[in-house]
Amino acid sequence: MSAQPAVTRDAVVAAARTWIGTPYHHQASRRGVGCDCLGLVRGVWRDLYGCDAEAPPPYSRDWAEASGVETMLAAAGRHLTPIDRAEIAAGDVIVFRLRAGCVAKHAAIVASARTMIHAIEGAPVCEVALAGWWRRRIAGAFRFPRVV
Repeated sequence: MSAQPAVTRDAVVAAARTWIGTPYHHQASRRGVGCDCLGLVRGVWRDLYGCDAEAPPPYSRDWAEASGVETMLAAAGRHLTPIDRAEIAAGDVIVFRLRAGCVAKHAAIVASARTMIHAIEGAPVCEVALAGWWRRRIAGAFRFPRVV
């Protein structure tokens, strides 16, 4: 197996932006067809590295509440490089805890100092403000491998 190629922050953001407009679809990861937040991150990984990091098991809409396990943070830690919140920059992945005391269950890709790209139920993939509401809910921040 060959080593993963180096990628730039601009390449990560450009790949994520190609997913804008993809309809929300739970458990999916097909640009233009459908994805959820995990499917968006998985799809950008495929765009950058040519394969999936891992295949997630089937999951319900309430998987986090039902399990109480930090599955998303653990998976991010297996494949992405954890970074300090102060280091968050374009091209990084951020994982959110939507409510205090709950399991982290939402992810987005940072597009700029002020925006993120994400998929959320009821809307297509979009680039939105990384406003205070979202910043207060960051549970973890990660960098794709070999970002230069």
